[in-house]
Parts: sequence; C-alpha cells; structure tokens
Amino acid sequence: MNRFFITVAVLMLASHAQAQDWPDRSKLPVPLAPFEGTIGETYEDSEPDWQDPVAAPDDAPNVIVILLDDVGFGQTSTFGGLIPTPALDQLADEGLRFTRFHTTAICGPSRAALLTGRNHHSAGNGFLMEWATGFPSYSTMLPKETATIAEILKDNGYATWWFGKNHNTPDWEQTVAGPFDRWPTGMGFEYFYGFNSGETHQYYPVLFENTVPVEPDKTPEEGYHFMTDMTDRAIARMKFSKSVAPEKPFFMYFAPGAMHAPHHVTAEWRQQFDGAFDMGWEEYRNQVFARQLELGIVPEGTELTPRPDWVPAWDTLNDDQKDVYNALFENFAGYFAFTDHEVGRLLDAVKELPDAENTMVVYIVGDNGASSEGGPDGTLNEIMNLNGIPSEIEDIIANLDKLGGPESEPHYPVGWAWAGNTPFQWVKQVASHLGGTRNPMVISWPAKIQHDDAPRTAFLHLVDVVPTILEAAHIPMPDTVNGIDQKPLEGESFLASFADASYMGRTQQYFEVLSNRSMYADGWKANAQHTLPWRQDLAPGNWDQDKWELYNLDEDFSEANDLAAENPEKLAELKAMLDDAFEKYGVLPLDDRGAGRLSIPKPPVPGTVKGNKTFSYSAGAIRIPEPAAPPMKNTSWTLTAKIETEGPKTEGVIMGFGGVAAGLVLYLDAGVPVFDYNLFEAHTVVKGAEPLPEGASEITLDFAYLGAEGEAGKGAEITLSVDGTEVATGTMDSTVAGRFGIDTFGIGEDSGQPVTTAYKAPFKFTGGIESVVVEVK
Repeated sequence: MNRFFITVAVLMLASHAQAQDWPDRSKLPVPLAPFEGTIGETYEDSEPDWQDPVAAPDDAPNVIVILLDDVGFGQTSTFGGLIPTPALDQLADEGLRFTRFHTTAICGPSRAALLTGRNHHSAGNGFLMEWATGFPSYSTMLPKETATIAEILKDNGYATWWFGKNHNTPDWEQTVAGPFDRWPTGMGFEYFYGFNSGETHQYYPVLFENTVPVEPDKTPEEGYHFMTDMTDRAIARMKFSKSVAPEKPFFMYFAPGAMHAPHHVTAEWRQQFDGAFDMGWEEYRNQVFARQLELGIVPEGTELTPRPDWVPAWDTLNDDQKDVYNALFENFAGYFAFTDHEVGRLLDAVKELPDAENTMVVYIVGDNGASSEGGPDGTLNEIMNLNGIPSEIEDIIANLDKLGGPESEPHYPVGWAWAGNTPFQWVKQVASHLGGTRNPMVISWPAKIQHDDAPRTAFLHLVDVVPTILEAAHIPMPDTVNGIDQKPLEGESFLASFADASYMGRTQQYFEVLSNRSMYADGWKANAQHTLPWRQDLAPGNWDQDKWELYNLDEDFSEANDLAAENPEKLAELKAMLDDAFEKYGVLPLDDRGAGRLSIPKPPVPGTVKGNKTFSYSAGAIRIPEPAAPPMKNTSWTLTAKIETEGPKTEGVIMGFGGVAAGLVLYLDAGVPVFDYNLFEAHTVVKGAEPLPEGASEITLDFAYLGAEGEAGKGAEITLSVDGTEVATGTMDSTVAGRFGIDTFGIGEDSGQPVTTAYKAPFKFTGGIESVVVEVK
C-alpha cells in the first residue's frame, strides 16, 4: 500500500471514531459531521459522503416565549383581573397557570435574565441601558460568557427568531457602525424584526429588520399599528419555515411593546371599556381579590394588602380627577384587549402547524409589575414624566381628545398601577416587593402537558426559563460557545413541575433594582423599599436608614404581615444572605438615581474620536440613537447646514432629533427655514421670513444655552441665520435635561415619529444636502 492510501486509511479511522462522538453539544458551534466516505486517487475509486450540519435532538419541541411588558398580577381575566384576555384564558385552559413566578421588577434586566438564564447583574444588566453607568454589572453590555438561549438553540439545529422589543443592545452600539454582536442577530437570533429601546411609538415605531432600518408600509391614518405588523410577520415566518423544513424546530421570542407605555390603541377598542372602572381603584382591588380567591389564584387565607398613603382614596377625588384617571385606564384596558387579540392570532396560527402538538408556548405576562411611571395624575406624555417632570391634570384634560392616538404618549396614574398589582404591595421598579416582581405565567405544550385547573405554586424566576427549555429540548448547557468559557446557569429547570404539582421550585433568590432589594430563602422574604418609581428626580441615598420588613410567604401569599419586629434573628439571617448574593452576582455599587443617570455621558460610538465636539453628517445618516448623536442638551451648540434648493419648491427635514414627546428639528417649509424645539409638547418655533434663494445656501443655527456648567434643563437663546445674515431669533426658559425619548437623530428626514405635527413624517428633504455639522461648545 502506497503512502497516499495509508494516509487516507488513517484519516478514515480517525473520522469513524469522531463520528461515534458526534455531535458534541458541550462545545458550540458544533462542526459538520465527520466525513464517512472514502477518498481514492480519483473520483472513480472514491465514495462521497455529505457532511451534515448539527440537527436538533429527536422530538425537540418548537418553543415560543411570549413576553408582555408592564403587566400587573391582577390585570388579566386569566388571573382574576377585570380586563378580558380570552386568548390567554384559552391557553391557560389548555395548559398550566403559574402563580409564583418572578421577574426583576424592570424590563431590560428581566429580559437579560430571561434570555441568558443568569441573574441580571451577572449579565451586565443591573438596570436599563438609558441609565447605564461605567460598572460591569450596570454597563448593559451583555458579556460573551452569558450566551443567550437563542445562541445555544441555533447551534443545536433550531431556527431562531425575535419579534418586537429589544432592550438589551446598548444604544451607543445601535448605529450603522455597530458593533452588531449585541444586536439580536449577534446574540443567536437568525432574524429580528422590532425596535431597540425600552418602548416605541406604536404608530411610528423605530423599526429594524435584522440590522437595517425600515419604515412601516402604511401610515397611522391607513390603519398601521406595530402590534399587528409584528404579529403578521411572526405568523408568516413561522408558516414559511414549516412549509420548507417541517422537521426543523424553531425558537420564537415574541416580545411586544405592549403593555408598556405609550398605550396606543384606536377608539374602537378603548370605547369597549367606557365606564368599566367607575367603581375606582379600591373597589377594583376588592373585586379582583374575590375573583382570585374563587379561581384559586391566591390560596385561602390570603389577605388583601391595604391602600398605602401614596394612593389617595377614590372618594376623595374630584370629578375631573376621576374622569381623567378612568379615561387613561380605559385606554390601557383597550390596548390590552387589542394586544390579547393579536397574541390570539399568533396562537391560532400555531394550531395550524404540522407539529402543533409539539410546540411549547411559555407566556410570561409582564416583565415586571404594573407601572406607576405615569405619576400621580397619569400623563399624555410619559417621556416627560421619565425626565422627572410630572404632568398637570389641567394639561391632560385640555388634550384628552388625543388619548390613544399618534399625538399622545399616554400612561395611567399611580393608583391604577397599585390596583393592577392586586393583592400585592407596590409596583414596577420596586424589586423589594411582590407588586414589582411577581408576574403571571402560562405554559402550554399539548404533547407533554395535561391541563390542570389548579395553578402551579413553585417559586420560580426568569433565570429558570433557559434551563427548562434546554431540558425540554434534550440539549445540555454548553461549556464553551465560540471558544469562550460560559458562566454556569444560575437558574434551575422546572420541567418537573409540568407533571408534578408538588414541585416547590427555587429555595433562594435575590432581587435588586434602584436599591429596592429583597432576599428570598425557604419561604421567608426580607424586603427594603427605597425609591419611588414616579419620582425619577428623587435619589434618597441613606441606604442605612431603609426600613426592613420580613414575610413568611408560605403562610402569607400577599406580603401582608410584617414579622420583622417579632423575628429579628430571621431578618438578620436573610440580610446576611443578601450581602453574600450581592458579592456573588456583582450587584454593587448600589445606585438609586433615576433621572440623574439619564444625563450621565454614555460611551461614544465605538470608533469615534475621543473628546470629539464636532459632528459632521451627510444625507442618509438616520436612526442614530440619542446617546450616539451629538450631545445637544445642557450645553451650547451650533448647527451649520450646507444645502442646495430650488427656492420655494424645496421642503423637508434637514435635521430631526426626537419625536412626539420631545425633540428638535430644522426643516424647510416652502423654502422657508424653520427650527422647532419640542419641550414636552410646548413648541418654541424660530422661523425665517422668506424662502431661501435657489442654489447653494448655508443655514446656521446657534443655540446658546443659558445654564452654567453642571446645570441641567435651563433655557437658551436661539439665532437662525442664512448665508451669514440673521433671519430669526427666539428664547426658551427651559430645555430638555435628560432624554428626548424613544426616537432618534437623522439627517434629511424625520424617520419614526415626527417632532411636530406641522408636517407628516418622514418629510424627506427634496433638495440636496452637502453636509450638516454640529459643533458642541
């Protein structure tokens, strides 16, 4: 035998040995299957063998994870609430309800925990990207050591798709420059259609398909709504995939912006709830609590926690307050009913799949409890509230005709958030208490789950979802992904609970958001509430003065009876355990700043010049997130635009930044230059007197900030010039201190939501743009 055939024989023996071990799912990605053919000197004495890519294990289910946003435990009819959710009801009637499932109390951290199976601090998401700080646990930069469930499933033969909200990509990494490894398509999802922020305008969403910005195919007036759009696309992709590869399982992450503000819905849906909540929030809680007892959602002996002093008694409100508060909550209920309808369409489509029986649906009803971020009176501009500026009820009344429509960004008041979390205390952001962290969950899997009317009561957390999916799919947690050693999963599979109603769940779990903190261990829970979610301007400090509470959840489902005074030893034990958890999971340093963190400079776009104060753009530079755009708040700046026009025939946006809630825009109206600064719907307009001449022009906008260094939100003097000649001036008493909101910066159009109703977005510039330069002083 010559040397060639000896070499081939050795290689074949080695390949056969490898084939016996293939696939090794402990190291991802898995290479192609070993070659098992023969290689001779020519093709005539060789035998081919196609090397297979890794396939999912036999009988691995399709998996759909549905995650709603900002839903209280006592809002859905499925869990005793007064908002009808028939699609969720039906899913529960086919599967199981879980009544002791927990989130982190805030959206981005909850999603990081859900996708990685690690606690939110371990995954670098101790709080939200808009509030990110330069500490590893609070950078919101998802580490490579915490691969997502999608990465693991994709590398094990699944199709992976993400529809809807992505609040886990730092916004300074959201430009065309990338990097894209922390975008959904860089985190294991082969397809993404949605938005990259905590919320979006449902009529003017800031949309991306994979990494490319796209626009809706119709206007709000033509009936566009993002919830319908994303549902249509999810259904289409699911059906298409199964028609091409019916044996290939898929993982779909379906994460609507609902029920997060802005609560956008048509009057048709809202009007179904006219007068439905006239009983007020105390009676709402009474009725919901009675339904929860009747349905077995809460155990016998549970106490309804009393109204706190931060919620006024309903009978002390005047008629204007009642009318406004009810209108805002009726609008929310209409939005929820509409959302349930759209999710129902997705679930109906699942039943038409060839392997519908082997499809596991994990429906998590909220990434935190009901939100109080609408403030005491609610709001039609919740971005203003998040900047620490409360709404005035007179302003809401004057604009109530806009409720639910494109010109509004509505959110209901604090009292309805408290009511929505029946029977618990507190609300979203308050990780110390169950009102912030306990959310309903329903799971259906016809091939494996038999319906049980009695809910499952295992103590579970978001980190437990990844290991459960992996066990269901017969896939191990890999040791390495893309050559990087992985942090161990911090959750535990609860697959056993599907068949075993006595399954108890986790024995320990910590909670922390904005210094609201808690430790659960073996039925006991120690709580320290620290901040007020509707007061983003408040950072109380004095952590050592926080009042600690102690509850025995085995006997007290709703956290109604504080045992701290009578059992100080148990409280001290849990506080020591919490200290250990903080060290283990990287929770420190504690930070209670709300709006104060919004104005902290974020990292520059990777690849920019450090300390740069001059930003130059050409036409087509769009969808630049706020932290990646020029820093045009709390400072002076000058914008210079070199353009070509046809005089009065030219119109459109030269530079747009922000949207309906707040922002600024420079545009031409029939050739006339206009600058509009939208300060939470109070518009300062500086407009020239005549159209630009035909040909080349240079527009200069000088924005002289009147605050001293370190002073935020002060006024400004504005000067608009054309070719060196001043054409208009204006003055502002105050400006936006924190964030413009949920829209972006762009040149040549106002993509997404418009800054002003003076034009219809995107109002593309019809002339030529040579350059737009922003110089920050």
